[in-house]
Amino acid sequence: MKKPLIAFLVLAFGLSWAVALPVWLDGGLGSPLTTVAATLMMFTPTVGVLGAWALTRAPFRQWARETGLTLGDRKGRTGLYVLGTWIGVPLLIFAAAAVSVAAGLLTLDLDGLGLLRQVYESRGVPVPDDLGQVFALQFVLGVVAGPLLNAIPALGEEWGWRGWLLPRLVKAGGVLPGLLLSGAIWGLWHAPLTLLGYNYPRLGSWAALFFVGFCVLAGVLFGWLRLRTGSVWPAVVAHGSLNAVAASALLLGDPAAPPNEVLVGITGLVGWALLAVVGAVLLRFAPPRPPVPPAPQEPAPTAEPAI
Repeated sequence: MKKPLIAFLVLAFGLSWAVALPVWLDGGLGSPLTTVAATLMMFTPTVGVLGAWALTRAPFRQWARETGLTLGDRKGRTGLYVLGTWIGVPLLIFAAAAVSVAAGLLTLDLDGLGLLRQVYESRGVPVPDDLGQVFALQFVLGVVAGPLLNAIPALGEEWGWRGWLLPRLVKAGGVLPGLLLSGAIWGLWHAPLTLLGYNYPRLGSWAALFFVGFCVLAGVLFGWLRLRTGSVWPAVVAHGSLNAVAASALLLGDPAAPPNEVLVGITGLVGWALLAVVGAVLLRFAPPRPPVPPAPQEPAPTAEPAI
């Protein structure tokens, strides 16, 4: 088991740094290569899974089941989790925004939508006459189509972190330690971009450490979905929805008092608190199912002795 784990981590981490290197050489996050690098990075955990598979030489059908590519033993139940996640993640994101407002940490600009206006202006794009309708359309598209549009890159990550790595860590150390450790590894894997301030520009390189905290808590939720269903697809939907909708909530903020991304939103401290509560409730009242045990392999045939 050590060789596949080492192969997985070396490939996932090593390739992520290789992909992000042009961003470092081109001046940092302002580089036009940043979006391309961030997208390509999402596929490096999948390369790690394939590297581990090459070492184990397991039949692919067995490997797909063990790593969550199937819908699990109860397909209808998994489908309900996918639907619940599709709806639940956007609700959680906007709940974090609402709590941020209630706590006085986020000031809204619902009339002028100044932050959304600034996005258009910074890109040199004409500002629509009715920003409210534009925001509503973007929100609906993000909620409805976001998980589909982001499914392939989200699977690129989730097949590695929740599909392959998490069950092995859970088997080795238990459910909660496995969830926390897999989330920490996931967070550290983002370092090629977070060291440049990705997600938390005001923190600079400290963003790399701060983002680990978010990944640990979000990883509990994503990992719970994986273990409860035996499938990686609910986690893929959760990840795709998060990427599609998370930024939208903060675009409702007031440019006169810009949102502090360290404090507000789902990736800020308010979001951490919500994720911690939701994760604790899920683990307490709906404990995860144990990982699918490896299917027994047929012994290789041996040659008959010569007579």
